[in-house]
Parts: sequence; structure tokens; C-alpha cells
Amino acid sequence: MFTMRRLIIVATTAALMAGCAGQNPYDSQGSSGMSKTAKYGGLGALAGAVAGAAIDHNNRGKGALIGAAAVGAAAAGYGYYADKQEAALRAQMANTGVEVQRQGDQIKLIMPGNITFATDSANIAPSFYTPLNNLANSFKQFNQNTIEVVGFTDSTGSRQHNMDLSQRRAQAVSTYLTSQGVDGSRVTVRGMGPDQPIASNADANGRAQNRRVEVNLKPIPGQQYDQQGTVQQYP
Repeated sequence: MFTMRRLIIVATTAALMAGCAGQNPYDSQGSSGMSKTAKYGGLGALAGAVAGAAIDHNNRGKGALIGAAAVGAAAAGYGYYADKQEAALRAQMANTGVEVQRQGDQIKLIMPGNITFATDSANIAPSFYTPLNNLANSFKQFNQNTIEVVGFTDSTGSRQHNMDLSQRRAQAVSTYLTSQGVDGSRVTVRGMGPDQPIASNADANGRAQNRRVEVNLKPIPGQQYDQQGTVQQYP
């Protein structure tokens, strides 16, 4: 009879194999590395195994196997969905100045100050409309995650002024996206002012990097996905 440890290993391996089974054309790791889908499925399976074992006190091995299968499949499903969205965003944002980053199950879009807003202004710059239009089209196509728009400034001027300015800039981006058909219930805004700088504020180049807008895409809490990244609908 399998011990609990062996069942967890088997369940995790099964989830990893499920994530690798279908060829994923959006795997940014290439043929030589593990796909994000498989990685997320495996990590989810391990967490699910622990949770399942804790829930089923009478048969911890069985609980671990069930928990690993359920959670691993859901994590792998969102991983595949995010893979597709990431690939589409990288293609749409190419040569626009917008940087696309993938951090686990979150996709981050970094929009530098030289294309977003003029100094001390919350009016969208002409150069920013093309990236925003591309984003709006992508967000309407990939509509199964939340959208958080965060504004940042450099440290020049008072903190209160910068907090207000960053909030107005984030709101301007949100308002434009929703005007282009993005579901407003998915969008939240936040102004961070000079907090969380990504470069030194001691020189002009660093301050320019800190004046930015970021858009964070995250899974909708409680949403369930199958292995192909399709949202599951329940009655």
C-alpha cells in the first residue's frame, strides 16, 4: 500500500505530466525547459496534496491524491491561459515602449513616463494612445482576469502632490480602457506616488524610469479553468 508521501509524489508527478502532455505553443521556456503550465500545475498539485491530506483525516493518502489532482489541474489551467495572454501581449506591445513581465500567475505591463504623460500632467500623451488601444483589444479578448492600474511618480515635489498625480494618471488610463469597451468591473486603480521606485531619483534618467504606469493582470478569485485554459461554468 502506498504511504502518504508516495501518494503525494505520484499525484504531483501526474499533474506535471498533465501540464506537459499537450504541446503548448506559448511556452516561453522553449523545448528545453519546463512550461509555465506544467510548473504551476505541479506547484498547485503539491499544495493541494497537503491540503487534501489535512482534510481527509481518515485516509490522508487518498485525500492527498484528490487534493493534488484538483488543485494541480486548476493551476495548470490558468497557467495555460496566462501563457496565451502573455504571448499575445508581447506581440501587441512590440516596439511600443511597453515592457511585458511574467511573475508567476501575474502578468505585469510597465509603461514608462516618456510615452504616457507629460511632466506634471494626467492628460494622456498622443504617443500613448496606440499602446492603450492595443491593450483594450487584448483585454476584451482575454477577459478572464482582473486589471489593476497603478500610477507612480518620481520624488520631485511634495508627497501629497505626487500621490494625487499618480492616482489621476492611473484613473485616466482606466477611464480610457473602459471607454474602449473593457469591462469596468474588472478594473481597479491605485496611486503609489514616489513609493516603490525602480531606479534612483538622484539623476534624470532614474527619475524618468520611476515616472511610470503599471498594469497588473491577475486571476479572478475563485475562477476555475480546465487544462486548456477555458473557464469552467457551473450552474
